[in-house]
Amino acid sequence: MKRIFMVLTCATILVGCAKKNTDTITIGGIFPLSGPVAVYGVECKNGIELAIEEINAAGGVNGKKLVLISEDDEGNPEKTVNAYKKLTTSDKVNIIIGSLTSGCTQAITSLAQAQKIVLVAPAATMESITDAGDFIFRACFIDPFQGTVGGIFASTFLGAKNAAVLYDNGNDYSVGLKDNFIAAFQQHGGTIAANESYITGDVDFNAQLTKIKTVNPDVVYLPDYYSTVSLIAKQLRAQGVTTPIVGADGWDGLTENAGDEVLNGFYSNHYASDSTNPKVVSFVNAFKNKYNSIPVSFAALGYDSLYMLHDAIIKAGGTDSIAVRDALVKTKGNYVTGNLTFDNKRNPIKSAVMVEIVKQDGKLSTVYKTTVHP
Repeated sequence: MKRIFMVLTCATILVGCAKKNTDTITIGGIFPLSGPVAVYGVECKNGIELAIEEINAAGGVNGKKLVLISEDDEGNPEKTVNAYKKLTTSDKVNIIIGSLTSGCTQAITSLAQAQKIVLVAPAATMESITDAGDFIFRACFIDPFQGTVGGIFASTFLGAKNAAVLYDNGNDYSVGLKDNFIAAFQQHGGTIAANESYITGDVDFNAQLTKIKTVNPDVVYLPDYYSTVSLIAKQLRAQGVTTPIVGADGWDGLTENAGDEVLNGFYSNHYASDSTNPKVVSFVNAFKNKYNSIPVSFAALGYDSLYMLHDAIIKAGGTDSIAVRDALVKTKGNYVTGNLTFDNKRNPIKSAVMVEIVKQDGKLSTVYKTTVHP
């Protein structure tokens, strides 16, 4: 009996397998499918499921079908940990995509590293995410680069000479972007005329915006997620400030969750859905056919995360986590969000785009403005 027990135990811990000789490969996914940033998680999951559908229709990976087991962490780090433990213990996966926000992803990186779980973060841009070790990857560029892109864009493309910044002092994502925007803007000759903060959960920003209005800035930098940015923008415009506003990828979702107050708004992003790049065109058309909507960057990053894993599993010849890790490190390919290789901390080396929020046919949309290279 003891020998039989040991054999069964070994069989159950194989990557993506509940049984030996299974004909499927299971990938775990952790997303905020409900809560304040649910649009990120839903879009990312949709992008992953589209990729899985395409791959399975083409024969799968090494002859095996891909299966996604997804968990909802509601954008809450504690629930991210619970979701991770469920996926790795009950579902026996050792490849996970997620989570979406930096704080939630940070909550599980050390666990994944210690247990040799390959973790691919689609959109966690905080610089320290991959510090936990060599099993941690991401599909997105990092905050220092993204904040720098915003500062260069405000100075070079908008011609701004002085800027105001309003950020969430309790959000690492917001703080990291703010710091690097300020550094880049000043390096390009700009002046920070106002540097105001608030606390996560605040809904009244009028005190800070009154101070910002008095300095008459050429641009206002708002490094936060779409739900908060929409509130700030509405109050900013209500005070009569019509200056351009600039942000980062957390703005994705604004066009579906805000009004005309976000016009004259620009943000850094991972891809532009109106690009004529054949990879982008194919992805956007497939996504629209499946979901009847234009995919935001989180869908593209989820899609790319799955395809990166697909390519790595093929190169590894299976789903052993060490072999997949080693194959991922050598990634060099053309994906929807750009030509991608990894640096020595498993951060992608690729470009960022700046998009503008515009109104087309009575609806808010985004259009490509420019590309900023690393």
